[in-house]
Formats: sequence, structure tokens, C-alpha cells
Amino acid sequence: MTLTPTRASTRVDVAILGVRVDAPVQRRAGAGPSDDGHVLLGGHGAALPLNPDSPYSISGGRLLLDGADLGLEAEAIERPRFYDLATADGVPYDKLARLHGRDVLATTVVQTCIRYAEADRCRFCAIEASLAAGATTAVKTPAQLAEVAEAAVRLDGVRQMVLTTGTTNGRDRGARHLARCVRAVTAAVPGLPVQVQCEPPSPADLGVLQELHDAGATAIGIHVESLDDDVRRRWMPGKATVPLAQYEAAWDEAVRVFGRNRVSTYLLVGLGEDPDELVTGALRLAGRGVYPFVVPYRPLAGTLAMADGVGAPDPAVLRDVTERVAAGLRRLDMRGADQGAGCAACGACSALQAAGG
Repeated sequence: MTLTPTRASTRVDVAILGVRVDAPVQRRAGAGPSDDGHVLLGGHGAALPLNPDSPYSISGGRLLLDGADLGLEAEAIERPRFYDLATADGVPYDKLARLHGRDVLATTVVQTCIRYAEADRCRFCAIEASLAAGATTAVKTPAQLAEVAEAAVRLDGVRQMVLTTGTTNGRDRGARHLARCVRAVTAAVPGLPVQVQCEPPSPADLGVLQELHDAGATAIGIHVESLDDDVRRRWMPGKATVPLAQYEAAWDEAVRVFGRNRVSTYLLVGLGEDPDELVTGALRLAGRGVYPFVVPYRPLAGTLAMADGVGAPDPAVLRDVTERVAAGLRRLDMRGADQGAGCAACGACSALQAAGG
């Protein structure tokens, strides 16, 4: 497929309104950010809500709006061949890791979280719902992930991998298991870029970030979702007990270890944070070397927010925030694709890349 530009406004609209398409590659529930189908828009990966009522559709290799051709090549991503395989002990590969976007292999290495009790749970997260549905396993072993990664690269041309984890009780918050998994994957597939994602380790255990880098991780995501403490307490009461100062210490140490623009954090639009403050905070993060991955909150099956009927943000607000953050990132010469691996490098869940960030 030829790579063609995707208008930022169109990319924002489909991120919120979704698309009508038969998508063989999709995901339901889990840690987020949405129930989505994976498609190519202008040759670039996009993870979009599957919405039978959307005015957007994909047909004949084109993106249509109310049946009108928008001049943008589009197609659903084909089901990867590694999904047909299973480990020697009978675990299907697609219960261990999934294809995201065009060429990203992603997995949640520990599918449980100490913050999943209703009083503590992040309201946008359904990390344990996919486990309850039997769509995944509770803990993935390093050997299992190495086996799946090798097959995904060999059979389906996967070019990067994302390893995230539910938060564990240890001071490292699950980072050491991530390090073991990275070590096994990079031994099986030398040169495969890998991003890891976890909560900030305790202040006494920041050295685990060096362990992750030494294990072979290319980049790291330490996700705060909002920089507004009131929003954090409403939307993620468990994570809000971790002070922003602890995130800042972890980000700074991660930038020291991994390098500028090899560290990222999710910032969700639609949680009630003031848009101007969100943009200011995002660019403050970028100034310290952390890529602010701006993504819309989208209703996700199994979450507390969806049960309460909380809808996606206004597309105009998302467009405004995305374009202002992207402009600031360009001034700082910071592009998500330069991360090498991870959500920012993939860009499928955000409109930032379409806006030039």
C-alpha cells in the first residue's frame, strides 16, 4: 500500500466516531485504550472503535464518509498467521500476545492488578475483564513470549514489541518480571525493538529502570494518564495515591537511563482536565525528554466509566489539544516514531502522528 497523508481532522473524527468495517484484527476489554479494530489509513496503522452507527466506513480499499470517497486508502489488517499456533503445552499464541496496528506485537505479562478492587480501579481500565473472559492467561512466562515473538517476526513481519503489566505488590511494581521477559525475547529475536510499560517503582527501587534497559528494552512508558490531581483522584483513585513527584522522579531517571524521547506517558483527553492545562503539562513533559502520548478516552467494555455512561470527548476538543501538542513537539524536534518501540512509535491509538507529532 502507498503511504499517503492522513488529515489530522479525519484521524481525530474516526478515533472518536469509529468505523464500520469487518476487522479480523481487533481487541476487546483489557487495559485499553478501546474496543477497537486495526486498520491501515493511508498506509499507517490505526486502532479505531468498531461502530456500526459510524458515518465512516471502509470499502473497496478506501475510507468513506456517508458513502463519499475521502481520497484516503484504507483497509483492514489481515489476521496474522501466528494466531494459528500454540505452545507445546497447548496455549494458543493469541492468548499470550496480540498484533496491534500493522506490525506491533503487544502483551500484558501480568493480567491482574493490585488496584483492580472497585474502590481503587482506574475507571477507564478493564485489565482483568479479558482474563475473566478466557481471552488471555494470568501470567506470561519469558519462554512463552520468546516463542511467540519469534513466530510473529518470522511469519508476519512484526517489527516491534510492547510489554506492559498490571501493577504488582513488589516495590518494583512488576518491572523485574518485565526485565526477565525482555531478556528472553531479545535473545530469541536479536535486534527486535521492545518497549516496557509499568508504574513508577518505589523511590528506593529506581535502579530497576537500569535493569530494564540492561535487559534489552529500547524504550519505556510510565503512564500517568492525567497531570491534574483532582482528575487523578476521580478517575484512578488507586494510582492517585502515587504522588506526581514519584512519577517525575521515575521519568527523570528513565530519561537518564534510556535517553531523551525514549520515555513516554499516556495523557487521556476527556477525563475533565482543562485543555489548556493539559497542553501546557504535555509540553512541559516533552521539555524534560518525555513524549506525551495524547490519546482520547474512549468507552471500553467492562470499565466502570462505561457502566456509568461516560462518553468519548468532543472531537473538536481532541483536535485542538492534539494539534497544539503536535506543534510543540515539532518545535522540540520530538517525534513519536523516533521512540523505536512502543505506543508512541506505533501511533495507532492517537492522532498525534497525523498532526505531525
